[in-house]
Amino acid sequence: MEQVASELEENRRRQEELAKKIELLQQEEALLSDILNLAERYEGFADASRLPEQAQGEPAVAKAKRRSAAGATTRRSTPSGTASAGTRTKSDAKGKPGRPLLGDSLMDLLTGHDEPRSAKELRDELLEKDPSRNPTPQVVRNTLESLVAKGRVQRHKQQRAVMYTLVKPADDADAG
Repeated sequence: MEQVASELEENRRRQEELAKKIELLQQEEALLSDILNLAERYEGFADASRLPEQAQGEPAVAKAKRRSAAGATTRRSTPSGTASAGTRTKSDAKGKPGRPLLGDSLMDLLTGHDEPRSAKELRDELLEKDPSRNPTPQVVRNTLESLVAKGRVQRHKQQRAVMYTLVKPADDADAG
């Protein structure tokens, strides 16, 4: 009887592990699907500044669920997340109203530093500031690169390291 109980417990543990792996794979699939859709939609654009803004605060799984609930045949003519660059917050995901988007949080962190910061340093600082927010290192890098493409953050390469700084308003005036 003990052997049956231990095998049952091991089976439950393994099921939990597999369920977590499935959830991660579904998130990756949704993210890759979004990337593919954007790439197909904007393949004719040579100017990256004309690409739509990435909705950074919403998990890919929530977007995929929302999209499937709306019906796979109905496509939006304009991508979601094209809100103005003002103060934006995430109100529907995980029941945390008023939480800023990841890109806005990273820009706030960069505002506090004059020297370039790595994605790892920014992620560590973000985790320290808001422990409930736990983006993966890849999500932080992707978000920073999205901000670079929009001209809001500047990328610096130092040997093999990639560092980021905020584009100053004076820099914006010179560029425009």
